[in-house]
Amino acid sequence: MSIPLAEFRRRRQRLMELMQPGSLAVIPGGQRKIRNRDVEYPFRQDSDFYYLTGFTEDNALLVLVPGRSHGEAILFCQEREKRFETYHGERLGPDRAVDALGVDDAFPFQDMGDILPGLLEGKERIYMTLGDHPDMDRRLLQWVGAIRGRESGGAIAPGEFVAAKHMLHELRLFKSARELSLMRRAAEITIAAHKRAMRASRTALTELALEAELLHAFMQEGARWPAYESIVGSGNNGCTLHYTANNGRLRKGDLVLIDAGCEFDYYASDLTRTFPVDGRFRPAQKALYEIVLAAQTAAIERCTRQHHFNDPHEAATEVMVDGLRQLKLLKGSRDEILEKGTYHRFCPHKASHWLGLDVHDVGDYRLGGEWRELEPGMVLTVEPGIYIRDDDSNADIPAKWRGIGIRIEDDVLITRGAPEVLTAAAPKTVADIEAWMAG
Repeated sequence: MSIPLAEFRRRRQRLMELMQPGSLAVIPGGQRKIRNRDVEYPFRQDSDFYYLTGFTEDNALLVLVPGRSHGEAILFCQEREKRFETYHGERLGPDRAVDALGVDDAFPFQDMGDILPGLLEGKERIYMTLGDHPDMDRRLLQWVGAIRGRESGGAIAPGEFVAAKHMLHELRLFKSARELSLMRRAAEITIAAHKRAMRASRTALTELALEAELLHAFMQEGARWPAYESIVGSGNNGCTLHYTANNGRLRKGDLVLIDAGCEFDYYASDLTRTFPVDGRFRPAQKALYEIVLAAQTAAIERCTRQHHFNDPHEAATEVMVDGLRQLKLLKGSRDEILEKGTYHRFCPHKASHWLGLDVHDVGDYRLGGEWRELEPGMVLTVEPGIYIRDDDSNADIPAKWRGIGIRIEDDVLITRGAPEVLTAAAPKTVADIEAWMAG
């Protein structure tokens, strides 16, 4: 199910076709980071680097030199070393990288300073990930400076530094068939995890216990990591948009909002469901929930080619404003509320973002200052929400509405026809949630 070497080669070739003549691209891999003392954070490869190589080790660099007679794709990676491998496991090493990764050349990472300046000399411009890897930015500037110091002897230094992000991220925005198969699998695992947590909530005591159910389901099905920190917020905690403490107690009569997704073979899923801790919606909870569900339904209907990126958000907002007006939680006409933005009190966030190798994936949302049109191969989330925090800021709101946070989120693929909801199998209607939780 993983991405084949031929696809990584095509990605590199497509990027080189977009580069100007006389140029070179430098794409660094990720670095390990210390968490505390001798303990490192789990290493996860830089997404841009992975997209072009499929290589998962740290301390690596990809150089693309269109038209180079000795090979256009050059990898720098760490050499094999017995002591390291005894402690940490086998490395690929430069000797095996050409065959394993489909690159044209591979050299030891520590030899980069001897080889890369020679590749830079004579080039007009360098495409690079400006600002993302400051150490590499500094080294490139030093090498270019050294070449400039030899210009009196005929050396030609690059005269232009160009951000590679726009071209590379535009490629990443449109998912291939193989990428979509991985995202569908990530969605399947995530759906199963949410269903497991729903069932567990009736006997679980804490938010942390539900997070444990999610992680168990992820790993059991082959997803080593969550795609982001899981949000498990019950009661008033569900009104904090990025709540990740997950240390509250579950109380009968409260809702619990779970925003969690796994990462499967580097591709993310992002799913949110809100449900009653004890399996039964109370009237006020149900009234707000039905508004959010109707808003999400309206938004998904606009996830088609004839709409632009912001259309789903606008559709969801209009439905939520109308619903909150009917409950007398917002006052004034729809147009007045939308114009003044008073709905932000209860609906503070956008309804969508791109999804792919990153949970907030790359790609421009606007082109030429205008919202871009949705096109087949794009994947986005649709996640409207209403949050009525139980605190002094909502002292004017009747108590029955306070402490309720509701978000409903699905992953949606834009196709040539109707949208494909990758996470549709997760229970979402009031009836389906209550039936599933009842077992």
